[in-house]
Amino acid sequence: MADSSSTIVDRVQSFVSEHKKAILITTAAAALGAAGVAYYASTSRPRPPPDVEQAGEKKDKKKLKGKKKKSTKGDSGPILEERKPKVEDASDELNFDLASEELASLPDEERAKYAAAFKTKGNAAYTKRDFTEAADFYTKAIQVTPKPEPVFFSNRAACYVNFTPPDHEHVVKDCDEALKLDPHYVKALNRRAVGLEGLGRNEEALRDYTAATILDKFQNATTAQAVERVLKSIATDKAAELLKDRQTRLPSHTFISAYFAAFRPRPSLVLPESPSTGDETLKLSLDALEAADYPHALTLVNEAITQGITWDAGKAEAFNLRGTFKFLVGDIDGSKSDLQTAINIAPTSTQSLVKIASVHMEQGDPTKAFECFDEAIKQNPNDPDIYYHRGQVLFIMSDFDKAAENYQKSTELDDNFVFSHIQLAVAQYKSGNIANSMATFRRTLKAFPQRSEPQNYYGELLLDQQRFSDAVEKFDKAIEIEKAKQSPNVLALVNKGLALFQWKQDISAAEQCCNEALEIDPECEAAVATLAQLNLQQSKIANAMEMFKRQADIARTEPELVNALTYQYATAAQLEFLQNYPDQAAQLNALARGM
Repeated sequence: MADSSSTIVDRVQSFVSEHKKAILITTAAAALGAAGVAYYASTSRPRPPPDVEQAGEKKDKKKLKGKKKKSTKGDSGPILEERKPKVEDASDELNFDLASEELASLPDEERAKYAAAFKTKGNAAYTKRDFTEAADFYTKAIQVTPKPEPVFFSNRAACYVNFTPPDHEHVVKDCDEALKLDPHYVKALNRRAVGLEGLGRNEEALRDYTAATILDKFQNATTAQAVERVLKSIATDKAAELLKDRQTRLPSHTFISAYFAAFRPRPSLVLPESPSTGDETLKLSLDALEAADYPHALTLVNEAITQGITWDAGKAEAFNLRGTFKFLVGDIDGSKSDLQTAINIAPTSTQSLVKIASVHMEQGDPTKAFECFDEAIKQNPNDPDIYYHRGQVLFIMSDFDKAAENYQKSTELDDNFVFSHIQLAVAQYKSGNIANSMATFRRTLKAFPQRSEPQNYYGELLLDQQRFSDAVEKFDKAIEIEKAKQSPNVLALVNKGLALFQWKQDISAAEQCCNEALEIDPECEAAVATLAQLNLQQSKIANAMEMFKRQADIARTEPELVNALTYQYATAAQLEFLQNYPDQAAQLNALARGM
């Protein structure tokens, strides 16, 4: 099935996302500042813009009951941290008319009293939302204090955040000073992150938000959301930059084979009696496709179209094939154009209509996709491919009952297509009809004993039920069948690695399976993604980073690239945290033991 590799990748990464806190803490504790683990929070949900008002942590009201409050908050300003003053406020005894020079000449004890008083006045002005006056008072506190206090700089930064427009440059400068005095000052980290984000310095902002999240022991939801927001922004921008200059390339052999296998074989194209050079080149392209030599098939079909094809059926076939390859390399607009050309030449070409439906789904337009399926049914209501691929779209949309109906219709029209049976079983399973699903799989295994796919996908369902031994047995059978092929499909190897890891926590065996898969298919994204996560489990951060980079290199579409880059930058941020805060490893270890 065409989306199998992506399904495995999603399964691996969702495990990490669901267990991100435990994985981060446990691995970081062992890293001792030399390695780290990617803290990846799912970016699938829309995120709000930066909420400066929530830049500080919220306090539990129950814990504060009966205690002196340590923070003041204006109606729209960030929380001000009120660290315990070094001296008592003696505002009533002080002469605030003294000039700066006179204040500077006072003894240290007196200057400390003035600094505390100016800070108190700054807090009062801040509560009234007079941020300019508050900043002036904090400035006076900074100027007069005999010993710099990080809270003076952080609170002044809070004022700069609330200027109209915000003065992000001075926010960063003040927080720099606060963090020089106290590197563990969480509010200063958060405020500097806000300033850096405002300046478009997102990678630095990610560093600070990440540090604040961990130092806060994951208790501040706003900061955790900021990590996700900035990660998504970095990955999206970087993906756009990379795609702008990236040369198109075919995805892995496994991916392409799965895509073409999702369409039933059609009768061989018959050349005209006097074929042109372009006609003969098209035949060579189709021969290369039959031999699974995809790079040559793509080169030859491009040459055939350039040379010129003399008959309509050949032209439609050529544009269908080139449009398919464009879809596979992520050229969605080019794919749509070529497939539409094929349809214009041969309106009864239901395969082109089905493929252009996939293009519409790639663009997030299911309405257009279903219009294409309806048109295909008008042209040939007995084409089983139409119902299989319409079932795939419904499956993606989680309408499993209707998907099952379409798979069933496909099998009724052609009982010899293995994927319709497999997907019917999977749809039944997703609908909660476990008994029917297992029965369908058993019938499929009996009907297609020489096919690896039923073994592999039945193994996935068994793995989902944590029937590990049975799952591994099915994966092994799939692997044996594939070994007899010239170009084996490696997904069963990756699945076996995942099963061994989940079953026995046998990282070594899981890595061996994935490495074997990559020896066969060096661009198998599922194997790369799995190895990246296994390296994170072992604190092999450098290896994980290489795998994330490799995953980005082989990403077919922008969403895939964004996902890979998200992990890459999240991992880098964790590594930088542990390098900057090596003392946190022990605390994280203690936190991990208490989970």
